[in-house]
Amino acid sequence: MGEIDRNHALDHIVVLMFENRSFDTLLGNLYKPNDVPNFEGVAGKNFVNPVPPGVIKDAPVTVPLHIADNMDTPDPDPGEEYPHINTQLFGKFIPEENEFAEIDYMKPPFNCPPSTVVPSMSGFVADYISTFKAEIKRNPTYREYAQIMAFYTPDQVPVLSSVAKGFGVFDHWFCDVPSQTFSNRSFFHAASSSGLVNNLPYGKFSVKNDAPTIFERLEAKGIGWKVYFDPEQILPVTALIHASRIYPFFATHFCTMDDFYEDARNGKLPSYAFIEPNMLHPHTDMHPPLMGRLRMDLHLPRQNAILGGEHLLSQVYSAIKESSSEDGSNWSNTFFMITFDEHGGTFDHVPPPAAPSPSVNSFGEMGFKFDRLGLRVPTIAVSAWIKPGTVINEEFRHTSMIRTLREKWSLGGAITARDATAASIVPILTQDVPVTPDKWPSVAAPEITLGHEILSSLELPMSLLERELAAEALYFEGKLLSKEVAADPDTIRHGDTHEQMLRLRDTWFPHIGKKMVA
Repeated sequence: MGEIDRNHALDHIVVLMFENRSFDTLLGNLYKPNDVPNFEGVAGKNFVNPVPPGVIKDAPVTVPLHIADNMDTPDPDPGEEYPHINTQLFGKFIPEENEFAEIDYMKPPFNCPPSTVVPSMSGFVADYISTFKAEIKRNPTYREYAQIMAFYTPDQVPVLSSVAKGFGVFDHWFCDVPSQTFSNRSFFHAASSSGLVNNLPYGKFSVKNDAPTIFERLEAKGIGWKVYFDPEQILPVTALIHASRIYPFFATHFCTMDDFYEDARNGKLPSYAFIEPNMLHPHTDMHPPLMGRLRMDLHLPRQNAILGGEHLLSQVYSAIKESSSEDGSNWSNTFFMITFDEHGGTFDHVPPPAAPSPSVNSFGEMGFKFDRLGLRVPTIAVSAWIKPGTVINEEFRHTSMIRTLREKWSLGGAITARDATAASIVPILTQDVPVTPDKWPSVAAPEITLGHEILSSLELPMSLLERELAAEALYFEGKLLSKEVAADPDTIRHGDTHEQMLRLRDTWFPHIGKKMVA
């Protein structure tokens, strides 16, 4: 290979972003007390959440943190919108009638107390019971609502845990918004979401999110970048939520995971690569099970998303570990980061800190000022220049990646006040001599069938995320063509939506469509 030097440790940066898990849920039990000098986990600690009175007669008054007894906990999916997160953080429904209400019927201040109140991290059980009853239309049993306080052991998520122990884990990495997928993924590359907080109403991110992105900075500087996604998802989320800014790059900078493995094998990874898991069919995103009421009514199987995510991670990690190009990307010059977009309503015990608003007097939906971060999410740094067993205790957040990219390739000043104050990743690379791949952890993909046919589900109703993605695509098409959206995402048939998405893929990402047909 070419020169092996720590100065080249960040020549290629790869990020894999999973979905909707807190730090405590997946990595909180990574180390036992005294295994490492400092680790903000759950082992040896007795965390509980109170149970609201009157849920179940003679039920315990608290739910303790405990080990999950299956790989699809919690089921159904917790609340992940801004009002739900507020209840999880502060333990209150404000006003009281927001309890058991569906999100569209919640009222100001959306469970948010005065800004002087410190998060107690005591409302996860209360919010989960409220969310469960709003969706399933009955009170949950103790076993059902206790799921929200479950976590996974390293033996249950061996790929994620082995990689975390073999390199570096951030135990204070926070997502940037106390809300859900689209706003947090937007902050990761734009340090803003244009004041948008929740995914709904339909179509707003592709049309209204005009925040400048780091992709445009990379492009202007001539620095190579690509977004890789699972072709079975048909359309990439990153493209849709930033469509107003990066539409000109759809046909040139978005590729499939097959392209990623080929690029890694041939030493042709770009300077910056972002990987999306499959958020639809089959799930490789680690997201808690969706469509709770429908699945329970029809006795449909869960989605095995954690095992799917373990499978994807093992493949991506192995591709980087095995890359040995002489004059391109390889194991010594590729920095690989695993993270999650948001905590997704699952339990974490560390209160998120304050943070500067992206702009002065910034107000968004539901009156949110963007003046505090979301919760901790599992984040791991993989590099030959990181000492095995490293724990990074300093505060990091999603916008730390923007700062790192800006400084690495001299991409100009801060995009917003958020990335201006985020910590850079560079100081964690402390090894003078690289750890060679023969000393990297060996991982094995879990035995799981990921290839079930999409067509088997086309006559079923779509999950909310499927409707949201389809709506972003259809609304953006309407903007491009200056026409009204012809289909209602809530009523359009699943099969018809599938055909619409295929049509837009072949129009916007023609090289991907040709590959899928070939």
